Amino acid sequence: MILKDKVVIVSGIGPGLGQELSSLAAAEGAHVVLAARTPSKLDAAEAMIREAGHDVQVLKVPTDISKREDVERLVDATVERFGRIDGLINSAYIPGAFTDVVDADLDEWRRTFDVNLFGTVGLCQSVIRQMRQTGGGAIVNVNTQVTRKPWVQQAAYATSKAALVMATVQMATEVGRWNIRVNSTFMGWMWGHSVEQALDYMAKESGRSVAELKAEQERGIALGRMPTDRECARPIIMLLSDYCSVVTGASLDINGGEFMPG
Repeated sequence: MILKDKVVIVSGIGPGLGQELSSLAAAEGAHVVLAARTPSKLDAAEAMIREAGHDVQVLKVPTDISKREDVERLVDATVERFGRIDGLINSAYIPGAFTDVVDADLDEWRRTFDVNLFGTVGLCQSVIRQMRQTGGGAIVNVNTQVTRKPWVQQAAYATSKAALVMATVQMATEVGRWNIRVNSTFMGWMWGHSVEQALDYMAKESGRSVAELKAEQERGIALGRMPTDRECARPIIMLLSDYCSVVTGASLDINGGEFMPG
């Protein structure tokens, strides 16, 4: 158990990666704090942990990370229950509007930045203030391959996440003196709830089958298959652990080999 007895907050709990992250953290022995806007998603994540038989504590805090008061309530509730925070996984995001840049509503861009950049950084700020009082900790900001391989009409999402890359490196530079590590992971195609929904929509729009669209994407992946949400969650959990005690400011691509920086 690489996170045994650690206290880990996971934001963005929902079907797919968020639930897998919370379940794996619990499987590795962590007491898990679940944060999402929708209470039913928190309940589903807790049920997943309980059904797996993980003997850990679970705290559920409905949270919109774009609201400062929600963030402070999340952190205060965690410290009140456990006395400390050892890890934070920032998985919460919104996709933003799908438009070309020239036609974009910049107010919609601001909303996307409020969650993906400012909300994430604000949660990091509050958690870091606690971590530096208790000897350190680890933060993983879940990012996206779209910042590496731009997609048409995903500019708001990609730009907000690209800004988060630099914010992550900046935080890592500043907080290492308190034994706090901050890293990024860049997710590609992940077979699970979100991608299944996306491919189903694309299939209806294009008249092609989901299997055909999935196979088309898999041809560009070195491993020859689309990784699952759970497979992609594992390296994120590893970055929280002491196995990565000297890894900070890093950018880890988790995509089955679809994108490999030279």
